[in-house]
Amino acid sequence: MPALALANDHCRAAFAAHGAELTSLAVPATGLEYVWPADPAVWGRHAPVLFPIVGRLPDDTYLHHGRPYRLGQHGFARDQEFAVLRHTADELAFRLTDSAATRAAYPFAFELTITYTLRNAVLAVRWDVRNPAGAPEDLLFSIGAHPAFRCPLLPAEKFEDYFFEFDHPVTLDRHLLRGGLRTSETAPVLHRQATLPLSYELFADDALVFGHYDFTRLALRAAGSPHFVQLRFDGFPYLGLWTKGPGAAFVCIEPWHGVASPVGPPQELRDKEGILVLGPGQAFTAAYTIEVG
Repeated sequence: MPALALANDHCRAAFAAHGAELTSLAVPATGLEYVWPADPAVWGRHAPVLFPIVGRLPDDTYLHHGRPYRLGQHGFARDQEFAVLRHTADELAFRLTDSAATRAAYPFAFELTITYTLRNAVLAVRWDVRNPAGAPEDLLFSIGAHPAFRCPLLPAEKFEDYFFEFDHPVTLDRHLLRGGLRTSETAPVLHRQATLPLSYELFADDALVFGHYDFTRLALRAAGSPHFVQLRFDGFPYLGLWTKGPGAAFVCIEPWHGVASPVGPPQELRDKEGILVLGPGQAFTAAYTIEVG
C-alpha cells in the first residue's frame, strides 16, 4: 500500500490505518512537526478518534436494555484497523463498520467514515456516522477528537511559555473529574479573558472539561513566537484540554460530541449525557480543522 500521506507546498500530513489516526503534521519550509510523536513511555498515541463513547464509564460498563456491556475509556475505534476508502492527492478517507468483535462490546450496526482533506496548511477532519438502513434498532453513540500537539515546539522553549488563545474573552468553568468520571462539582478557570496560560499545575486534577462554551476557535501559541496551532470547531457541545503530567511535552485540544459518565453506577447508554441517536438509515456529520504555522 502506498504511504498514507497528504502533501502540498505548505504542509505534509501522515496517517495510520490503525485507528484512522493522524500521526504527523509538519511544515517542510520550517522543518517543524506539530503532532506529538506518541512516545510510549509518556503517552503512546498521536490523535485518536474517540468512538463510540467519549470519556470513561463507571467500572467500564454501560447497560443496553438492562444488559451490561464492557467498554473501555473512549471506546474501541482508536484500536481498530480501518479500510482505506479513498486516497487522492489532497483527500484520504477511512471506514470502519461493525463486526462480531465490536458487537460483543457494542451491539449496534454502524458505519464510521473519517475523511481528511489538506488545503495549504489547513487539515480538515470530517466524521460521518451512519446507522445502516437495515439496522434493527437506533444507533447510540458519541464521537470526539483527541489530537496531541507538541508543546513546546522548539528546543529553547518550555511548556510554560505557551498559552491558549480564544477567539474572544471567555468565562469558563471546568467540570471536575474523579477517576475519569464527572462529579457534580465545577471550578472556575477564566473570567472574561482571551488567553489561558499553560502550566502542568493546571492539569493536576486531570483534564479540563468544558460544556456550554461559546467560542469556535482556539489557538496554541507561545509569546514571541510566530508558530501556532489553531483549531476551528463549531457545534461541538463539549471540549477537553489535557496533558499527561509534568514533563509531558504535548497538550491535547479535544472537541467532543459526548462526555464522560457521572460518578455512580453504570447507566443505560441511551441515558448517558451527550449520547447521539440515529434511527435506521440516518446519518450524522461533524467536522473541525487544524491549521499550523
